[in-house]
Amino acid sequence: MRTTTRMHLAIAGAVTLVCGAAALPAAATEPAERAEPAERAEQAERAEPAGLTRYYSQPIDWHTCSLGPDDDTGQQLDAAGARCADLTVPLDYTDPGGRTLTLAVSRLAASHPGERVGPLLLNNGGPGGAGLEMPLTVGQAMGEVADKYDLIGVDPRFVGRSTPLDCGWDVGSAVFSAGSDRAAFQESVSFQRDLAERCERTNGEVLPYITTRNTARDMDVVRAALGAPRISYLGYSYGSYLGQVYAQLFPGRTDRMVLDGVLSTSQYTQTLLAGNESLNEQALRAWAGWAADRNATYGLGATRARVLATVDRILRAAAEEPLRIGDFTLDQHFAPVVFFVGLGSDLDENRDALATMAKTLARAADREPDVRPDALLTEVLTFLTTGQNAQAASAQLAIICGDVAERRGVGSYWKAVQSARATAPFAGPLANNISPCEFWDTPVEPPTVIDNNVPALLVNATGDTRTRYTGAQEVRTRWPASRLVTVAGARQHGIFGEYGNTCADRQVNAYLDTGRLPARDVTCWK
Repeated sequence: MRTTTRMHLAIAGAVTLVCGAAALPAAATEPAERAEPAERAEQAERAEPAGLTRYYSQPIDWHTCSLGPDDDTGQQLDAAGARCADLTVPLDYTDPGGRTLTLAVSRLAASHPGERVGPLLLNNGGPGGAGLEMPLTVGQAMGEVADKYDLIGVDPRFVGRSTPLDCGWDVGSAVFSAGSDRAAFQESVSFQRDLAERCERTNGEVLPYITTRNTARDMDVVRAALGAPRISYLGYSYGSYLGQVYAQLFPGRTDRMVLDGVLSTSQYTQTLLAGNESLNEQALRAWAGWAADRNATYGLGATRARVLATVDRILRAAAEEPLRIGDFTLDQHFAPVVFFVGLGSDLDENRDALATMAKTLARAADREPDVRPDALLTEVLTFLTTGQNAQAASAQLAIICGDVAERRGVGSYWKAVQSARATAPFAGPLANNISPCEFWDTPVEPPTVIDNNVPALLVNATGDTRTRYTGAQEVRTRWPASRLVTVAGARQHGIFGEYGNTCADRQVNAYLDTGRLPARDVTCWK
Protein backbone atom coordinates (compact mmCIF):
# COMPACT_ATOMS: atom_id res chain seq x y z
CA MET A 1 0.00 0.00 0.00
CA ARG A 2 1.29 3.34 -0.88
CA THR A 3 1.36 6.39 1.41
CA THR A 4 2.52 9.77 0.20
CA THR A 5 3.79 12.70 2.18
CA ARG A 6 0.52 14.48 1.63
CA MET A 7 -1.88 12.99 4.15
CA HIS A 8 -4.98 13.39 2.02
CA LEU A 9 -3.32 11.35 -0.70
CA ALA A 10 -2.15 8.88 1.89
CA ILE A 11 -5.77 7.90 2.35
CA ALA A 12 -5.80 6.30 -1.07
CA GLY A 13 -2.30 4.98 -0.58
CA ALA A 14 -3.00 3.41 2.75
CA VAL A 15 -5.91 1.46 1.41
CA THR A 16 -4.02 0.31 -1.64
CA LEU A 17 -1.26 -2.01 -0.70
CA VAL A 18 -3.09 -2.64 2.55
CA CYS A 19 -4.89 -5.40 0.68
CA GLY A 20 -7.37 -5.94 -2.02
CA ALA A 21 -10.82 -6.04 -3.37
CA ALA A 22 -13.22 -8.84 -4.19
CA ALA A 23 -14.95 -10.84 -6.90
CA LEU A 24 -15.76 -14.15 -8.51
CA PRO A 25 -14.59 -14.21 -12.15
CA ALA A 26 -16.85 -15.83 -14.67
CA ALA A 27 -14.07 -17.96 -16.07
CA ALA A 28 -13.98 -21.53 -17.35
CA THR A 29 -14.19 -24.05 -14.56
CA GLU A 30 -12.05 -26.78 -16.08
CA PRO A 31 -8.29 -26.38 -15.42
CA ALA A 32 -7.45 -27.58 -18.94
CA GLU A 33 -9.55 -24.82 -20.47
CA ARG A 34 -7.63 -22.23 -18.44
CA ALA A 35 -4.20 -23.48 -19.41
CA GLU A 36 -4.69 -22.82 -23.10
CA PRO A 37 -5.24 -19.02 -22.80
CA ALA A 38 -2.21 -18.76 -20.54
CA GLU A 39 -0.04 -20.55 -23.12
CA ARG A 40 -1.31 -18.37 -25.94
CA ALA A 41 -0.62 -15.24 -23.89
CA GLU A 42 2.97 -16.34 -23.27
CA GLN A 43 3.36 -16.72 -27.05
CA ALA A 44 2.02 -13.21 -27.49
CA GLU A 45 4.82 -11.81 -25.34
CA ARG A 46 7.51 -13.73 -27.18
CA ALA A 47 6.40 -13.08 -30.74
CA GLU A 48 4.04 -10.10 -30.89
CA PRO A 49 1.69 -12.16 -33.10
CA ALA A 50 -0.25 -10.68 -35.97
CA GLY A 51 -3.38 -10.49 -33.89
CA LEU A 52 -1.83 -7.73 -31.78
CA THR A 53 -0.41 -5.67 -34.63
CA ARG A 54 -3.25 -3.16 -34.59
CA TYR A 55 -2.59 -2.47 -30.92
CA TYR A 56 1.18 -2.28 -31.17
CA SER A 57 1.14 -0.03 -34.22
CA GLN A 58 -1.79 2.23 -33.32
CA PRO A 59 -1.27 5.97 -33.81
CA ILE A 60 -1.49 8.22 -30.78
CA ASP A 61 -3.75 11.27 -30.95
CA TRP A 62 -2.34 13.63 -28.33
CA HIS A 63 -4.75 16.27 -27.08
CA THR A 64 -5.35 18.53 -24.10
CA CYS A 65 -5.91 16.75 -20.80
CA SER A 66 -8.65 18.79 -19.14
CA LEU A 67 -12.13 17.35 -19.33
CA GLY A 68 -13.78 20.55 -18.12
CA PRO A 69 -13.66 23.39 -15.59
CA ASP A 70 -13.83 21.02 -12.60
CA ASP A 71 -10.99 18.81 -13.78
CA ASP A 72 -8.11 20.01 -11.60
CA THR A 73 -5.76 17.22 -12.65
CA GLY A 74 -6.35 17.84 -16.34
CA GLN A 75 -5.89 21.57 -15.94
CA GLN A 76 -2.62 21.09 -14.06
CA LEU A 77 -1.34 18.75 -16.76
CA ASP A 78 -2.30 21.25 -19.45
CA ALA A 79 -0.63 24.10 -17.59
CA ALA A 80 2.60 22.08 -17.39
CA GLY A 81 2.54 21.45 -21.14
CA ALA A 82 1.52 17.80 -20.92
CA ARG A 83 -0.75 16.11 -23.40
CA CYS A 84 -3.10 13.16 -23.03
CA ALA A 85 -4.35 10.35 -25.23
CA ASP A 86 -6.47 7.22 -25.17
CA LEU A 87 -4.97 3.94 -26.34
CA THR A 88 -6.83 0.76 -27.14
CA VAL A 89 -5.87 -2.64 -25.69
CA PRO A 90 -7.62 -6.01 -25.78
CA LEU A 91 -9.53 -7.13 -22.73
CA ASP A 92 -8.18 -10.63 -23.28
CA TYR A 93 -4.80 -10.97 -24.96
CA THR A 94 -5.67 -14.48 -26.07
CA ASP A 95 -8.62 -13.04 -28.00
CA PRO A 96 -7.25 -9.84 -29.60
CA GLY A 97 -10.22 -9.58 -31.92
CA GLY A 98 -12.67 -9.43 -29.05
CA ARG A 99 -13.69 -6.78 -26.58
CA THR A 100 -11.34 -3.83 -26.13
CA LEU A 101 -10.51 -1.41 -23.33
CA THR A 102 -9.34 2.19 -23.23
CA LEU A 103 -6.13 3.22 -21.49
CA ALA A 104 -5.75 6.86 -20.46
CA VAL A 105 -2.19 8.08 -20.98
CA SER A 106 -0.42 11.39 -20.32
CA ARG A 107 2.93 12.63 -21.60
CA LEU A 108 5.17 15.46 -20.47
CA ALA A 109 7.63 15.54 -23.33
CA ALA A 110 11.38 15.93 -22.91
CA SER A 111 12.37 19.59 -23.10
CA HIS A 112 15.93 18.72 -24.23
CA PRO A 113 15.33 16.51 -27.27
CA GLY A 114 19.05 16.36 -28.04
CA GLU A 115 19.67 14.61 -24.72
CA ARG A 116 16.51 12.54 -24.78
CA VAL A 117 16.80 9.12 -23.13
CA GLY A 118 13.29 7.97 -24.05
CA PRO A 119 9.99 7.36 -22.26
CA LEU A 120 9.88 6.89 -18.49
CA LEU A 121 6.69 5.02 -17.58
CA LEU A 122 5.35 5.74 -14.13
CA ASN A 123 3.18 3.67 -11.82
CA ASN A 124 1.78 4.91 -8.52
CA GLY A 125 1.22 1.55 -6.85
CA GLY A 126 -1.95 0.27 -5.31
CA PRO A 127 -2.81 -1.88 -6.97
CA GLY A 128 -5.42 0.33 -8.54
CA GLY A 129 -3.57 3.63 -8.16
CA ALA A 130 -4.18 6.21 -10.87
CA GLY A 131 -1.05 7.47 -12.61
CA LEU A 132 -2.18 10.11 -15.08
CA GLU A 133 -0.90 13.04 -13.01
CA MET A 134 2.41 11.40 -12.06
CA PRO A 135 4.49 13.30 -14.66
CA LEU A 136 3.85 16.42 -12.58
CA THR A 137 4.98 15.08 -9.20
CA VAL A 138 7.80 12.89 -10.49
CA GLY A 139 8.99 15.62 -12.84
CA GLN A 140 9.33 17.95 -9.89
CA ALA A 141 11.37 15.37 -7.96
CA MET A 142 13.64 14.73 -10.95
CA GLY A 143 14.46 18.38 -11.53
CA GLU A 144 16.65 18.93 -14.59
CA VAL A 145 16.95 15.18 -15.17
CA ALA A 146 13.29 15.19 -16.22
CA ASP A 147 14.24 17.28 -19.25
CA LYS A 148 15.78 14.14 -20.80
CA TYR A 149 12.64 12.04 -20.58
CA ASP A 150 9.15 11.81 -21.92
CA LEU A 151 7.37 11.28 -18.62
CA ILE A 152 4.47 8.90 -19.22
CA GLY A 153 1.56 8.59 -16.81
CA VAL A 154 -0.92 5.76 -17.26
CA ASP A 155 -4.19 4.94 -15.57
CA PRO A 156 -4.00 1.12 -15.69
CA ARG A 157 -6.87 -0.94 -17.03
CA PHE A 158 -10.08 -0.37 -15.01
CA VAL A 159 -8.51 2.53 -13.06
CA GLY A 160 -9.17 6.26 -13.20
CA ARG A 161 -9.94 7.56 -16.70
CA SER A 162 -9.32 4.20 -18.32
CA THR A 163 -12.24 1.84 -18.85
CA PRO A 164 -13.66 1.76 -15.29
CA LEU A 165 -14.71 -0.96 -12.90
CA ASP A 166 -17.28 -0.42 -10.18
CA CYS A 167 -18.65 -3.28 -8.13
CA GLY A 168 -21.29 -1.09 -6.48
CA TRP A 169 -19.85 -1.22 -2.97
CA ASP A 170 -20.94 1.15 -0.23
CA VAL A 171 -17.45 1.24 1.30
CA GLY A 172 -14.12 2.40 -0.07
CA SER A 173 -11.90 -0.40 1.17
CA ALA A 174 -11.97 -4.16 1.41
CA VAL A 175 -9.21 -3.95 3.98
CA PHE A 176 -10.40 -3.65 7.55
CA SER A 177 -9.94 -5.24 10.95
CA ALA A 178 -11.43 -8.56 12.03
CA GLY A 179 -12.65 -6.87 15.19
CA SER A 180 -12.48 -7.79 18.84
CA ASP A 181 -14.07 -11.25 18.94
CA ARG A 182 -15.38 -14.19 16.93
CA ALA A 183 -18.75 -12.55 16.34
CA ALA A 184 -17.06 -9.49 14.85
CA PHE A 185 -14.92 -11.74 12.66
CA GLN A 186 -18.05 -13.49 11.37
CA GLU A 187 -19.37 -10.04 10.42
CA SER A 188 -16.18 -9.60 8.39
CA VAL A 189 -16.72 -12.92 6.67
CA SER A 190 -20.26 -12.01 5.65
CA PHE A 191 -19.21 -8.55 4.54
CA GLN A 192 -16.29 -9.77 2.44
CA ARG A 193 -18.44 -12.45 0.84
CA ASP A 194 -20.97 -9.78 -0.10
CA LEU A 195 -18.26 -7.59 -1.66
CA ALA A 196 -17.07 -10.52 -3.75
CA GLU A 197 -20.59 -11.43 -4.83
CA ARG A 198 -21.29 -7.84 -5.86
CA CYS A 199 -18.23 -7.85 -8.11
CA GLU A 200 -19.24 -11.15 -9.68
CA ARG A 201 -22.79 -9.96 -10.19
CA THR A 202 -21.85 -6.65 -11.79
CA ASN A 203 -18.59 -7.40 -13.59
CA GLY A 204 -18.11 -11.16 -13.69
CA GLU A 205 -17.33 -11.31 -17.39
CA VAL A 206 -14.28 -9.02 -17.14
CA LEU A 207 -12.86 -10.03 -13.75
CA PRO A 208 -10.59 -12.81 -15.10
CA TYR A 209 -8.69 -10.23 -17.16
CA ILE A 210 -7.99 -7.70 -14.41
CA THR A 211 -4.50 -8.89 -13.56
CA THR A 212 -0.94 -7.66 -13.20
CA ARG A 213 0.17 -9.76 -16.16
CA ASN A 214 -2.40 -8.07 -18.39
CA THR A 215 -1.38 -4.67 -17.04
CA ALA A 216 2.20 -5.52 -17.98
CA ARG A 217 1.01 -6.48 -21.46
CA ASP A 218 -0.76 -3.13 -21.67
CA MET A 219 2.54 -1.45 -20.75
CA ASP A 220 4.17 -3.10 -23.72
CA VAL A 221 1.43 -1.83 -26.00
CA VAL A 222 2.12 1.66 -24.66
CA ARG A 223 5.83 1.17 -25.32
CA ALA A 224 5.23 0.08 -28.90
CA ALA A 225 2.70 2.83 -29.61
CA LEU A 226 5.28 5.37 -28.39
CA GLY A 227 7.72 3.93 -30.92
CA ALA A 228 10.26 3.01 -28.24
CA PRO A 229 12.32 -0.19 -28.40
CA ARG A 230 12.75 0.00 -24.61
CA ILE A 231 11.20 1.89 -21.72
CA SER A 232 12.56 3.22 -18.47
CA TYR A 233 10.33 2.70 -15.48
CA LEU A 234 9.63 4.10 -12.01
CA GLY A 235 7.20 2.11 -9.90
CA TYR A 236 6.21 2.68 -6.29
CA SER A 237 4.97 -0.05 -3.95
CA TYR A 238 2.76 -2.46 -5.92
CA GLY A 239 4.24 -0.72 -8.96
CA SER A 240 7.54 -2.37 -8.04
CA TYR A 241 5.88 -5.76 -8.40
CA LEU A 242 4.37 -4.70 -11.73
CA GLY A 243 7.85 -3.69 -12.90
CA GLN A 244 9.23 -7.10 -11.97
CA VAL A 245 6.45 -8.82 -13.88
CA TYR A 246 6.98 -6.62 -16.94
CA ALA A 247 10.71 -7.31 -16.98
CA GLN A 248 10.01 -11.05 -16.73
CA LEU A 249 7.41 -11.14 -19.49
CA PHE A 250 9.27 -8.78 -21.82
CA PRO A 251 13.01 -9.34 -21.38
CA GLY A 252 15.24 -6.79 -23.03
CA ARG A 253 12.58 -4.09 -23.19
CA THR A 254 13.56 -2.16 -20.06
CA ASP A 255 16.22 0.51 -19.84
CA ARG A 256 16.59 2.30 -16.48
CA MET A 257 14.36 0.84 -13.80
CA VAL A 258 13.67 2.24 -10.32
CA LEU A 259 11.55 0.28 -7.83
CA ASP A 260 10.64 2.28 -4.71
CA GLY A 261 8.99 0.52 -1.75
CA VAL A 262 9.82 -2.92 -3.07
CA LEU A 263 7.15 -5.62 -2.99
CA SER A 264 8.63 -9.08 -3.42
CA THR A 265 6.76 -11.96 -4.99
CA SER A 266 6.73 -13.83 -1.67
CA GLN A 267 4.92 -10.93 -0.02
CA TYR A 268 2.34 -10.53 -2.79
CA THR A 269 -0.60 -12.52 -1.44
CA GLN A 270 -4.28 -11.83 -0.84
CA THR A 271 -3.38 -10.76 2.70
CA LEU A 272 -0.76 -8.22 1.70
CA LEU A 273 -0.11 -6.88 5.18
CA ALA A 274 0.45 -10.25 6.82
CA GLY A 275 4.01 -10.27 8.10
CA ASN A 276 4.02 -6.51 8.67
CA GLU A 277 2.33 -6.63 12.07
CA SER A 278 5.38 -5.83 14.17
CA LEU A 279 6.37 -2.95 11.87
CA ASN A 280 2.97 -1.35 12.31
CA GLU A 281 2.97 -1.89 16.07
CA GLN A 282 6.41 -0.27 16.25
CA ALA A 283 5.21 2.63 14.11
CA LEU A 284 2.19 3.09 16.38
CA ARG A 285 4.44 3.23 19.45
CA ALA A 286 6.80 5.67 17.76
CA TRP A 287 3.91 7.94 16.82
CA ALA A 288 2.53 7.68 20.36
CA GLY A 289 5.86 8.90 21.72
CA TRP A 290 5.82 11.80 19.27
CA ALA A 291 2.26 12.73 20.28
CA ALA A 292 3.11 12.49 23.99
CA ASP A 293 5.88 15.05 23.51
CA ARG A 294 3.17 17.36 22.14
CA ASN A 295 0.46 16.63 24.68
CA ALA A 296 -0.23 20.33 25.11
CA THR A 297 -1.35 20.40 21.47
CA TYR A 298 -3.25 17.13 21.12
CA GLY A 299 -4.20 16.10 24.66
CA LEU A 300 -3.80 12.40 23.92
CA GLY A 301 -1.57 11.69 26.92
CA ALA A 302 1.66 12.95 28.44
CA THR A 303 3.53 9.65 27.98
CA ARG A 304 3.72 7.07 25.25
CA ALA A 305 1.83 4.60 27.42
CA ARG A 306 -0.98 7.08 27.98
CA VAL A 307 -1.28 7.86 24.28
CA LEU A 308 -1.46 4.14 23.53
CA ALA A 309 -4.12 3.82 26.22
CA THR A 310 -6.10 6.53 24.45
CA VAL A 311 -5.85 4.60 21.18
CA ASP A 312 -6.98 1.45 22.98
CA ARG A 313 -9.90 3.35 24.50
CA ILE A 314 -10.96 4.54 21.04
CA LEU A 315 -10.83 1.05 19.56
CA ARG A 316 -12.65 -0.53 22.52
CA ALA A 317 -15.37 2.10 22.36
CA ALA A 318 -15.84 1.47 18.65
CA ALA A 319 -16.20 -2.23 19.42
CA GLU A 320 -18.87 -1.56 22.02
CA GLU A 321 -20.83 0.81 19.81
CA PRO A 322 -19.88 2.59 16.58
CA LEU A 323 -18.50 6.07 17.09
CA ARG A 324 -20.65 8.98 15.93
CA ILE A 325 -18.64 11.70 14.18
CA GLY A 326 -20.85 14.19 12.44
CA ASP A 327 -22.85 12.28 9.85
CA PHE A 328 -20.47 9.30 9.98
CA THR A 329 -20.38 6.17 12.10
CA LEU A 330 -17.10 4.36 12.63
CA ASP A 331 -17.17 0.76 13.82
CA GLN A 332 -14.56 -1.62 15.17
CA HIS A 333 -13.66 -2.82 11.68
CA PHE A 334 -12.73 0.57 10.22
CA ALA A 335 -11.55 2.49 13.30
CA PRO A 336 -8.15 0.74 13.21
CA VAL A 337 -7.82 1.60 9.52
CA VAL A 338 -7.90 5.31 10.37
CA PHE A 339 -4.76 4.80 12.46
CA PHE A 340 -3.22 2.54 9.86
CA VAL A 341 -3.63 5.29 7.26
CA GLY A 342 -1.43 7.57 9.32
CA LEU A 343 1.36 5.10 10.01
CA GLY A 344 2.84 4.95 6.51
CA SER A 345 5.11 7.92 7.19
CA ASP A 346 7.00 9.35 10.15
CA LEU A 347 7.09 12.87 8.71
CA ASP A 348 5.84 15.45 11.18
CA GLU A 349 3.02 16.59 8.88
CA ASN A 350 1.59 13.09 8.71
CA ARG A 351 2.04 12.47 12.42
CA ASP A 352 0.28 15.76 13.11
CA ALA A 353 -2.59 14.73 10.85
CA LEU A 354 -3.01 11.41 12.66
CA ALA A 355 -2.84 13.05 16.08
CA THR A 356 -5.44 15.61 15.05
CA MET A 357 -7.78 12.86 13.87
CA ALA A 358 -7.15 10.83 17.03
CA LYS A 359 -8.10 13.84 19.14
CA THR A 360 -11.51 13.91 17.46
CA LEU A 361 -11.93 10.14 17.73
CA ALA A 362 -11.15 10.30 21.43
CA ARG A 363 -13.97 12.78 21.94
CA ALA A 364 -16.30 10.47 20.03
CA ALA A 365 -15.14 7.54 22.17
CA ASP A 366 -16.08 9.54 25.26
CA ARG A 367 -19.55 9.90 23.69
CA GLU A 368 -19.37 13.67 23.63
CA PRO A 369 -22.35 15.16 21.82
CA ASP A 370 -22.05 16.72 18.36
CA VAL A 371 -18.47 15.65 17.57
CA ARG A 372 -17.65 17.05 14.14
CA PRO A 373 -14.83 15.95 11.81
CA ASP A 374 -12.47 18.48 10.27
CA ALA A 375 -11.81 18.49 6.52
CA LEU A 376 -9.16 15.75 6.62
CA LEU A 377 -11.12 13.37 8.84
CA THR A 378 -14.17 14.00 6.68
CA GLU A 379 -12.13 12.93 3.67
CA VAL A 380 -10.84 9.82 5.43
CA LEU A 381 -14.26 8.76 6.67
CA THR A 382 -15.86 9.47 3.31
CA PHE A 383 -13.16 7.39 1.65
CA LEU A 384 -13.53 4.44 4.01
CA THR A 385 -17.19 4.28 4.94
CA THR A 386 -19.05 5.40 1.81
CA GLY A 387 -19.12 4.29 -1.81
CA GLN A 388 -17.29 7.35 -3.10
CA ASN A 389 -14.08 5.36 -3.59
CA ALA A 390 -15.79 2.17 -4.67
CA GLN A 391 -14.39 2.32 -8.20
CA ALA A 392 -10.74 2.42 -7.10
CA ALA A 393 -11.32 -0.12 -4.33
CA SER A 394 -13.06 -2.47 -6.75
CA ALA A 395 -10.12 -2.32 -9.16
CA GLN A 396 -7.63 -2.87 -6.37
CA LEU A 397 -9.33 -5.98 -5.11
CA ALA A 398 -9.96 -7.36 -8.57
CA ILE A 399 -6.26 -7.12 -9.43
CA ILE A 400 -5.09 -8.84 -6.27
CA CYS A 401 -7.69 -11.58 -6.45
CA GLY A 402 -7.16 -11.97 -10.19
CA ASP A 403 -3.48 -12.57 -9.47
CA VAL A 404 -3.26 -14.63 -6.30
CA ALA A 405 -6.69 -15.60 -4.95
CA GLU A 406 -6.77 -18.89 -3.12
CA ARG A 407 -9.37 -20.52 -0.92
CA ARG A 408 -7.70 -21.08 2.41
CA GLY A 409 -10.80 -21.83 4.43
CA VAL A 410 -12.57 -19.26 6.59
CA GLY A 411 -11.28 -20.76 9.82
CA SER A 412 -7.66 -20.27 8.80
CA TYR A 413 -8.05 -16.49 8.94
CA TRP A 414 -9.49 -16.58 12.44
CA LYS A 415 -6.58 -18.71 13.60
CA ALA A 416 -4.13 -16.26 12.05
CA VAL A 417 -5.93 -13.28 13.62
CA GLN A 418 -5.88 -14.84 17.08
CA SER A 419 -2.26 -15.89 16.78
CA ALA A 420 -1.19 -12.37 15.75
CA ARG A 421 -3.42 -10.59 18.26
CA ALA A 422 -1.30 -11.71 21.21
CA THR A 423 1.75 -9.70 20.12
CA ALA A 424 0.12 -7.24 17.72
CA PRO A 425 -3.29 -6.29 19.16
CA PHE A 426 -3.69 -3.33 16.80
CA ALA A 427 -2.19 -4.61 13.55
CA GLY A 428 -2.74 -8.36 13.87
CA PRO A 429 -6.53 -8.43 13.35
CA LEU A 430 -6.19 -5.99 10.45
CA ALA A 431 -3.28 -7.63 8.65
CA ASN A 432 -4.69 -11.16 8.89
CA ASN A 433 -8.38 -10.55 8.36
CA ILE A 434 -10.26 -12.44 5.70
CA SER A 435 -10.17 -11.05 2.16
CA PRO A 436 -12.86 -11.14 -0.51
CA CYS A 437 -10.33 -13.22 -2.46
CA GLU A 438 -11.41 -16.14 -0.28
CA PHE A 439 -14.65 -16.12 -2.30
CA TRP A 440 -13.01 -15.54 -5.71
CA ASP A 441 -12.54 -17.97 -8.55
CA THR A 442 -9.08 -19.42 -9.18
CA PRO A 443 -7.01 -17.02 -11.31
CA VAL A 444 -6.86 -17.74 -15.02
CA GLU A 445 -3.06 -17.57 -14.99
CA PRO A 446 -0.67 -18.67 -12.25
CA PRO A 447 1.40 -16.08 -10.39
CA THR A 448 4.44 -14.89 -12.32
CA VAL A 449 7.69 -16.61 -11.43
CA ILE A 450 10.55 -14.09 -11.46
CA ASP A 451 13.77 -15.85 -12.44
CA ASN A 452 15.69 -13.17 -14.33
CA ASN A 453 18.41 -10.68 -13.35
CA VAL A 454 17.61 -7.02 -13.97
CA PRO A 455 20.00 -4.10 -13.32
CA ALA A 456 17.51 -1.99 -11.38
CA LEU A 457 17.80 0.55 -8.58
CA LEU A 458 15.83 -0.58 -5.52
CA VAL A 459 14.84 1.91 -2.83
CA ASN A 460 13.39 1.05 0.60
CA ALA A 461 13.21 2.37 4.15
CA THR A 462 14.07 -0.03 6.94
CA GLY A 463 10.87 0.81 8.81
CA ASP A 464 8.47 0.69 5.87
CA THR A 465 5.14 -0.53 7.26
CA ARG A 466 3.68 -1.51 3.87
CA THR A 467 6.45 -3.15 1.85
CA ARG A 468 8.83 -4.41 4.49
CA TYR A 469 12.54 -4.03 4.02
CA THR A 470 13.15 -7.77 3.82
CA GLY A 471 11.26 -7.75 0.51
CA ALA A 472 13.73 -5.30 -0.97
CA GLN A 473 16.57 -7.48 0.28
CA GLU A 474 14.91 -10.51 -1.33
CA VAL A 475 14.68 -8.81 -4.73
CA ARG A 476 18.27 -7.55 -4.38
CA THR A 477 19.44 -11.12 -3.83
CA ARG A 478 17.42 -12.42 -6.77
CA TRP A 479 18.75 -9.63 -9.02
CA PRO A 480 22.53 -9.53 -8.42
CA ALA A 481 22.85 -6.87 -11.12
CA SER A 482 20.66 -4.49 -9.11
CA ARG A 483 21.64 -2.08 -6.33
CA LEU A 484 19.74 -1.28 -3.14
CA VAL A 485 19.43 2.19 -1.63
CA THR A 486 18.49 1.76 2.03
CA VAL A 487 17.02 4.64 4.02
CA ALA A 488 17.98 3.58 7.52
CA GLY A 489 15.87 4.51 10.51
CA ALA A 490 12.94 5.81 8.45
CA ARG A 491 9.34 4.66 8.78
CA GLN A 492 8.26 5.71 5.32
CA HIS A 493 6.56 4.05 2.40
CA GLY A 494 7.65 5.70 -0.84
CA ILE A 495 10.94 7.59 -0.72
CA PHE A 496 11.86 9.29 -3.99
CA GLY A 497 10.37 12.76 -4.17
CA GLU A 498 8.16 12.08 -1.15
CA TYR A 499 10.32 11.83 1.95
CA GLY A 500 12.77 14.64 1.42
CA ASN A 501 15.83 12.44 1.86
CA THR A 502 18.49 14.20 -0.19
CA CYS A 503 20.81 11.21 -0.23
CA ALA A 504 18.21 8.81 -1.66
CA ASP A 505 16.81 11.36 -4.13
CA ARG A 506 20.33 12.08 -5.37
CA GLN A 507 21.01 8.38 -5.97
CA VAL A 508 17.81 7.97 -8.00
CA ASN A 509 18.41 11.07 -10.08
CA ALA A 510 22.06 10.20 -10.73
CA TYR A 511 21.00 6.80 -12.04
CA LEU A 512 18.22 8.20 -14.20
CA ASP A 513 20.61 10.84 -15.50
CA THR A 514 23.55 8.62 -16.41
CA GLY A 515 22.14 5.11 -16.56
CA ARG A 516 24.92 3.97 -14.24
CA LEU A 517 24.05 2.17 -11.05
CA PRO A 518 26.15 2.85 -7.95
CA ALA A 519 29.15 0.57 -7.60
CA ARG A 520 27.70 -0.97 -4.46
CA ASP A 521 24.61 -0.76 -2.30
CA VAL A 522 24.07 2.59 -0.62
CA THR A 523 22.83 3.40 2.87
CA CYS A 524 21.23 6.78 3.48
CA TRP A 525 20.23 7.92 6.93
CA LYS A 526 17.02 9.51 8.03
